[in-house]
Amino acid sequence: MRKTATFAVLHFSVAFCVAYVLTGSWVVGGAVALIEPAINTVAFHFHELVWKRLENRSKIVPGAA
Repeated sequence: MRKTATFAVLHFSVAFCVAYVLTGSWVVGGAVALIEPAINTVAFHFHELVWKRLENRSKIVPGAA
C-alpha cells in the first residue's frame, strides 16, 4: 500500500501542474488534482491486486502466462 500512496502523491502533483499550466486556474488545477488522481489511484490499487493474482496463477500453472 505504501507504493500506491507514493504514486498518489506523484500523480496529484503532476495532475495539478498540467491542469494549472493548461488553464491558468488554481481552482481548476486543484479540482483536477483531487478528483482524477484519486480515482486513478484506486484503479491502480486494484490493478496491482489483479496483476499479483495473475503472477501467482502463472507460478502454479506452468505456461499459463
